[in-house]
Amino acid sequence: MEVLHISPELAAKWLTRNTNNRPLSKSAVQQLAGQMQRGEWQLTHQGIAFDENEVLIDGQHRLAAVIKADTTVPMTVTRGVPRTAFTVMDTGRKRTGRDALALAGETNATHLAAALRGLHLYLHAPNSAWSGGSSVTSNDQLLVLLEKHPRVRDALHHGIALNRACRVTVTAATIGWYVTTEARPDIDQSAWKDGVITGARLESGDPRLTLRNTMLSLAAGKTHRRRDDSREHLLYYLKAWNAWVEGRNMKLLRRSPNETMPAISSRPLVASADDSD
Repeated sequence: MEVLHISPELAAKWLTRNTNNRPLSKSAVQQLAGQMQRGEWQLTHQGIAFDENEVLIDGQHRLAAVIKADTTVPMTVTRGVPRTAFTVMDTGRKRTGRDALALAGETNATHLAAALRGLHLYLHAPNSAWSGGSSVTSNDQLLVLLEKHPRVRDALHHGIALNRACRVTVTAATIGWYVTTEARPDIDQSAWKDGVITGARLESGDPRLTLRNTMLSLAAGKTHRRRDDSREHLLYYLKAWNAWVEGRNMKLLRRSPNETMPAISSRPLVASADDSD
């Protein structure tokens, strides 16, 4: 075993020895290349392995990522690995974002990891599908994002409460609460939260009641749409929130196939009669 700095040229040369390996995953290569380009790559015991005949048996995705990132990174290189060891490689569980946050001492790590991924997509790709390889975020990205947006931790508590009340996903509710409170610190959102959670004394057409009923309907399977689509839930959340701020009635929440994520309303809050009691 030795540590070598792998250049794109060396990676391409070694990939010619990749004669009997599993199919290459483009999304995995893209994820690794992104880590290399962002400076997140770190030297570990995992790297490149060749068997007794110098055939590449581990590391094809790392080598392909070096080429895609067009950069040089250090890797552990092991030679002479028995070919029979191939069947037990990469069978361990990959460390997830939840694991990384839990190791950093964060509570509610599962929900927090999902919320941070959603926030990353909201900030950088709000109108993408939020699924597939393009939606993957690295553990380092999640930790950096939390450092930049520490109040997501508080937003998560509100998101969990909203989820329990009306089944809006924790991710959508957390992001919705966070981005609206950050954009509009002048608004006390207690009336918004209480209305969505309880629906008490709200008249038909109140955006809070409409959001609540829409989420409960989705959770009950009364529509054909996905019930756990956090991007769709966030879109509904922000549309209803904007209507609440502007004092508009909203008796129906729907979205068009290619509808973009709503901008947060900058208008002054119009208090309803229920809020002023």
